[in-house]
Amino acid sequence: MSAMPSMSAAASAPLGDFSNVRLLVVGDVMLDRYWFGDASRISPEAPVPVVKIERSEERPGGAANVARNAAALGASVSLLALTGDDEPGVSLKRMMEKEGVDTCFYIDEAIDTVVKLRVIARQQQLLRIDFENVPSRDVLLAKLSEFERRLPEFDAVLFSDYGKGGLTHVSEMIQLARAANKLVFIDPKGEDYSVYAGATVITPNSAEMRQIVGRWQNEEELERKATALRESLKLDALLVTRSEAGMSLFRDGGTMHEKAVAREVYDVSGAGDTVIATLAVMLASGASWSRAIHVANMAAGIVVGKLGTAVCTRKELEAALGAGR
Repeated sequence: MSAMPSMSAAASAPLGDFSNVRLLVVGDVMLDRYWFGDASRISPEAPVPVVKIERSEERPGGAANVARNAAALGASVSLLALTGDDEPGVSLKRMMEKEGVDTCFYIDEAIDTVVKLRVIARQQQLLRIDFENVPSRDVLLAKLSEFERRLPEFDAVLFSDYGKGGLTHVSEMIQLARAANKLVFIDPKGEDYSVYAGATVITPNSAEMRQIVGRWQNEEELERKATALRESLKLDALLVTRSEAGMSLFRDGGTMHEKAVAREVYDVSGAGDTVIATLAVMLASGASWSRAIHVANMAAGIVVGKLGTAVCTRKELEAALGAGR
């Protein structure tokens, strides 16, 4: 496979100043709820564990988790999304503002804010319950108008697609952003990637990549398939996150690989959010591609060691980068 120059010098450089990075995150937000308890007996009603709930937590999920990850690194972040007129929507807005994210939530009274409820006992997830429905056309059009109005304020736009309907107009948004010379980052979803045409980079994981291009037998076949997809969508780059195999970046100039960081994996949920948020902040600050994916890979290695959707703080990232020199 073709390869790019060594990344050793870039890898050891200190993090820059991200305070001037202005990032707009657009996409599907959700509230992640966790119920923790003890499961010490089986129900007499059915062969299922009985969980006695002892405590609960709430965290921002989806595009909201992407936004908080970018803000945790020190970037100036705004979040444009849809919620219902309900308690989870209010809770989500409050949490985001507490974490320094400017929120522009369009309220759709016809829907409920997306909620993912997880029941956890003895550090194992026993059940997940999802509450969601499709947003209405009028609110989606209002969101598109707001996007066009606010676009000049930002250096880069990040679309976080969780397939909940909030990015119905993503093609139009990409065209507007690219016409304004903005960097465009996309965490994709679904089977039709043509809607992402013209973006700077998309970041599918291995399973999502296989869904689009089919399986591959070796690295050379992956590179051919990735290059064909990138060229058909007119992307600057394609980054495939590959879990224990690390990540691979495919560009015109060649292919770069980052090995997975050797850490104990506790929970991979939200790791993709951390990768794309870190990548966007790094590139928007002027970092090279090699430096950006190295730092994003280190950030992902940190969050998989945490339970549920989590952030990698700048302090944690600097410590990890320093240890890896």
